[in-house]
Amino acid sequence: MPAKYSHTKKRRPGNKKASTSSNATHAQQHAHAHDARAHPSPHTDRSISQTNPEVAKIERVIARILLVRYEQDIVRLFSTHLYYAAHHHLPTFVLRCITVGGPSWVAANADSDEVKDFLRGTIAMDLRQAGDRVATKSVLWTYTALRHFAKSNGVPICQRSGIHSVRLLPHFDALKAYLDSLEAQHPPPFAKPPHLGPMSEGIRSLEETCRTKYGKSPDWRARIREGYDRLCATMWRVANEFDVRGYGLTLREKLTTKWCECGCSTDHLGEVCEKAFQMEDDDNEVRLGKGREWDGRGSGVSGWGTEDEEDLWEVDLDFASAQEREASNEDEMNVAEQLEWRYLRAEREKEQGNVAFKKGDFIEAVKRYKNAYHTEPELPHYQLNLAAAYLKLHDYIEAEKACDLALSQHRSVKGYWRRAQARKAQGRIQDALHDLREVLVLQPSNTEAIAEIMELCPPEDHGPEASSSSSSAPGPSSSSLRAPAHSSASHPWIPAPEPPEPLPFPPGPTDDRKLKISFLPVTVDIPVDFLSLTGEGGSGTRIKAPRWSSFVGPTAPQSFSYPYWERYMVQKVSD
Repeated sequence: MPAKYSHTKKRRPGNKKASTSSNATHAQQHAHAHDARAHPSPHTDRSISQTNPEVAKIERVIARILLVRYEQDIVRLFSTHLYYAAHHHLPTFVLRCITVGGPSWVAANADSDEVKDFLRGTIAMDLRQAGDRVATKSVLWTYTALRHFAKSNGVPICQRSGIHSVRLLPHFDALKAYLDSLEAQHPPPFAKPPHLGPMSEGIRSLEETCRTKYGKSPDWRARIREGYDRLCATMWRVANEFDVRGYGLTLREKLTTKWCECGCSTDHLGEVCEKAFQMEDDDNEVRLGKGREWDGRGSGVSGWGTEDEEDLWEVDLDFASAQEREASNEDEMNVAEQLEWRYLRAEREKEQGNVAFKKGDFIEAVKRYKNAYHTEPELPHYQLNLAAAYLKLHDYIEAEKACDLALSQHRSVKGYWRRAQARKAQGRIQDALHDLREVLVLQPSNTEAIAEIMELCPPEDHGPEASSSSSSAPGPSSSSLRAPAHSSASHPWIPAPEPPEPLPFPPGPTDDRKLKISFLPVTVDIPVDFLSLTGEGGSGTRIKAPRWSSFVGPTAPQSFSYPYWERYMVQKVSD
């Protein structure tokens, strides 16, 4: 770890004493050491902010600024990550597909479900890491912005403890106006960063590889280039099925439920970030454009994966406590290892849940799927599995809640379909129809959703306007569910699919060939002690990764599904 961040090394998890009194004081609940002596500085006498209700308002604004900018930083850095994935991984994907399907197969099928499912799997696996990868960097950027704002307005900044919310009280209106401006443009879409160049590098490497095999065809270059361009466009559309507001749950919790409104959270933010800020200034001497850094981000951020950013993951951002930070134990997993541990553990719980589901033991399946989600809450498909188990148990309210949580991360066909089933069972027909319509927006060829809409919507009373009264009805009769005689193409609940964009060249003879794109499993030697962990966690509790030194003894090979840009195969299914 670079020296300038060593003071913020993540501390060892300590055993905190739980308060046994229901009337625990504010200081006990937040581990505050409020000094009874009078101190002129708000950094040493937090009772000043505790007795000021205005501080609570500005603390909420500061926490919200941190959260909104955090979500925007995830979008910005993940968009950069996708830009590089398009350069380095999509050319290989195009090459593998055209090897099996012909030079224009990708151009003709870039918007197919097979291709989009591949992109959904890889993007979901990458996005699950985005919150942890971006959290520390985003908080330091936002602290830089708040610090510059304070300095520009003559607010004193403690060289040891940084800024404090009490000092910012006279400027509450300006901070609130800035927050309003952030939320007015939130959330931003995933898109190619405007400051980065065109995708010429990816297409150039692809053309060089394909020249030997397809160089004799007069239009081979146009077919391959069109396929690559359409695939990149599909990648951005698929990325925007994901909602950044459902990710980064660890920092999100610290900025919401664990953020203290008495001022101690901003105190701890300053204590953590101020020294790193000053060290960075010392290292860089003069930072160009510093006077314009209300944004706080600067420029030149090329995504994640650099050594400095890996080290920044270990910064302690536990805003809920101002206790003294301890040195980290070398046996603890680093963050990259914890990410993999979480996934492998969650997948094992999911597989055990699948076994129980197939046996008809849906209560056990619910337990396993919950364990999987508590271990890795950044992947939505565990909640989709949970919804399926709840549907089997006829617990439609819990099934809907599980779908709501999954859809808050990713607008998926399974999420809308299963929520439609839960809402239908509750007699909420119009809400179910809305979800079925969303299924068809994502997958126009979904025949099950079309049939369900045709069944739910009677011929004399179909459409969004006419069926509004059905949402409050206890349930339709069997006669009213009879499918209408007219074609689904004219049904108001069935969106008309967008016609495919015509190809700028004649179709190829193999463009209609059916291909299967499947991820390759990964086999890992897992310690037997790891396999015996219960993995149980309470609601909203992320299961902690143990120390590597706790794993001793023999290992056993375990295979896991692992969607990744480089681990897949393309096979021909039919011509």
